[in-house]
Amino acid sequence: MMSMTFEVSSSVTLLFDFWNVQGPGGMVLSVFVVLLLTVFYEFLKVWKVWLATCSKLSQPQSPYAVNMSSHSGCSSVLDSAPSESSLTPIEPPSPSPNTRKSWLLHGIQTVLHMIQVTLGYMLMLCVMSYNTWIFIGVIIGSALGYFISFPLLGQN
Repeated sequence: MMSMTFEVSSSVTLLFDFWNVQGPGGMVLSVFVVLLLTVFYEFLKVWKVWLATCSKLSQPQSPYAVNMSSHSGCSSVLDSAPSESSLTPIEPPSPSPNTRKSWLLHGIQTVLHMIQVTLGYMLMLCVMSYNTWIFIGVIIGSALGYFISFPLLGQN
């Protein structure tokens, strides 16, 4: 039966039977691989946020949207709001290339989400090996990935 407490050891089996670590060299390599997977996981999170931001920027604004922050009183908001007759649709919009682009972005986001969830569960299972070195690799990889990737969100 597997130990349910953290232990400092140079032998562990990670995720699959073929990833059986025996010795310090294998442990160092395994910690490095887990660290890189965790950094990649953080980059995936940033990439998903960046794609979501891009897809929101590419969507046209509704002509019926009222900017609430520019009006000081309720009466001025009512005066500037479109009338009920102008809100009735005249004809449905035809599919545009912009719609295809939004579906493509949504598909990419879905694939990235699947990869992110799978990788997250795999990293969780690595931590659940209760090996202290693997746990430290995941924590340092997460911190390093966050430190490197999240400033990229501010750049355009």
